[in-house]
Amino acid sequence: MRYGQSAVSVIGLGSMGSALASVLLEQGHEITVWNRSAPKARPLADRGARLAATPGEAIAASPLTIACVLDYEALHDVLDPVTGSLAGKVLVNLTSGSPEQAREAATWARSHAAGYLDGAVMTTPPGVGNPEMMFLYSGSRAVFEAHRPTLASLGDPLYLGSDPGLASLYDAALLGLMWSTMTGWLHGTALVGAEQTPATSFTPVAVRWLTTVAGFLTTYAPQVEAGRYPGDDATVEVQIAAIGHLIHAAAARGIDNTLPELLKSVMERTRDAGHGAESYASVIEVLRNPGDAA
Repeated sequence: MRYGQSAVSVIGLGSMGSALASVLLEQGHEITVWNRSAPKARPLADRGARLAATPGEAIAASPLTIACVLDYEALHDVLDPVTGSLAGKVLVNLTSGSPEQAREAATWARSHAAGYLDGAVMTTPPGVGNPEMMFLYSGSRAVFEAHRPTLASLGDPLYLGSDPGLASLYDAALLGLMWSTMTGWLHGTALVGAEQTPATSFTPVAVRWLTTVAGFLTTYAPQVEAGRYPGDDATVEVQIAAIGHLIHAAAARGIDNTLPELLKSVMERTRDAGHGAESYASVIEVLRNPGDAA
């Protein structure tokens, strides 16, 4: 059977893989699916997806295969036995891993004459298909451009560059930002909640504040690039004094202060490294060179 450019195969039908296949099916793509546990594929097959008996059969069915499995070990367990089916095909790998693993996978794919894109899904399964959700890609620009319309079915496809490791690197960095932001919000929620302010009342104010914080990031990015941090808005010394008020208020209300104490420690190390009169962006000097501030 000959499949057109809208044909896509999906290997791996966990929560995310199933969401990817489901959205592609809804968008009118001709879908072939494979999963180690075949019953997971049955709901998709009932909706019109073709169920492949082997990973090799799935790859052969479409010009584009999207893989989303547990980890890179699982990826190679599935694909190493069927490398003969990869020649002339494109593999988009949405399996989570490290930049180093992504680069090794790109080299491995090229050795089998396959095009390769590494990717990171910046949403949970319910967000797949939302055009506002980011999907990060890195690797061959030619492959990305050729399959951009299909990738856009899943979310907003952002191409980061030719280095296959960039998507994984951004993924790790952005998750770190998410966890830091969410934990800061939860600490603030616990603090105001100690005086009976509901989370639902505090959160709209917090979200509005994050819009202001985003402006700080835009202001500080050129400072980071230049390595010069004019303290004309608020210096590290001022921030140390301010975080002291947070720590005092939280301690008085029995709130865990592990996070703000950690932040204060980093600020103090930045001050001790000679950046006390500079902007908060100078903290990056300590993050980049922790030994210099010991």
